[in-house]
Amino acid sequence: MPSTSVEGKEQHTALDAWNVSEKDFPRKGSMDDQMKFLLKYAILAPSGHNTQPWLFKIAKNKMIELYADRSRALPVVDPDDRALIISCGAALYYLRLAANHFGMADDVELLPDKGNPDLIAKVTFKEKDPSVQKQAEHDSPLFQAITKRRSNRSPFDNKKLPDDLIATLRANASAHSAWLDTIDDELKKNSIADLISQGDKVQSSDKRFRRELAAWIHPNRSNSKDGMPGYAFGMPDLMSYVGPVLVRTFDMGKGQAAKDRQLATGSPVLAVLGTDADEPLNWIQTGEALARILLQARAENVWTSFMNQPIEVQELRPKLREALGRAAGYPQLLMRMGYGKEVKATPRRDVTEVIVK
Repeated sequence: MPSTSVEGKEQHTALDAWNVSEKDFPRKGSMDDQMKFLLKYAILAPSGHNTQPWLFKIAKNKMIELYADRSRALPVVDPDDRALIISCGAALYYLRLAANHFGMADDVELLPDKGNPDLIAKVTFKEKDPSVQKQAEHDSPLFQAITKRRSNRSPFDNKKLPDDLIATLRANASAHSAWLDTIDDELKKNSIADLISQGDKVQSSDKRFRRELAAWIHPNRSNSKDGMPGYAFGMPDLMSYVGPVLVRTFDMGKGQAAKDRQLATGSPVLAVLGTDADEPLNWIQTGEALARILLQARAENVWTSFMNQPIEVQELRPKLREALGRAAGYPQLLMRMGYGKEVKATPRRDVTEVIVK
């Protein structure tokens, strides 16, 4: 086993991406250097199981191309790559937000090549564009929240979220052709918590699901730059070595269902982000909406985490829509929101690992 000092160094390396600072932006550097720096923010976007399923190409004419990295797909929990594309959409929003913050305007083409579904977007930048200054000032709290955002799986305080924040989060969804339903009514929360519990039991009974999940859970002192360290689930160091084995080997759905039900009902707000259609374009828009919502919440000291079981289990998805009182539409993500304790970031790959030629 490596020495303690080496383990500490490895963990620092795995989290080093979170230390990006705007003061290091290469203002006098080349446009390529500046675009590469913007990617340091894009890679901090959220993704399912922290798979980080994106690749970037710094192309000619001041352009970055964003690609879906399907080698990082989750075929059991995400067979259609829906969540994978949503994650790419979130990275796209982070990229655009960072560009605007540093004075660059951006022009975006979504799914520009019908022959290449992996090409999610082309983003062309215009440097030092004064037209973005007002928007950048308005969005500055969101940019500052990028390095502070994490998924927080801990219980939340019993403190109501401000009504104006909820209204703003809904508006953020609408701005990206999505909708956000927020639930703070106890009866509705209980109905949705029941669906989360059912989803836990269905998923945990599937050996393929357990193997896939376990493959992305790592010991706390691992030097892996992706996946979920045990501490993200509240595991101490020793348990984090055993955790993946337990997940892979045993059906713990009943216990997980009870835990998640308590987390859901104990959260001040549950929120469902959805769209009117369910195609790749809608998934990209969901990702952009999600990124803005998460950053807006974090800027107001509100934490979030995902409870997507009723969406990932196919037969429960329409039941979730019914629980929301919607006659149509497609729930894409289910979140819980609230105030809570600080949590540690999860690892990220270095920018050099996600740039392709």
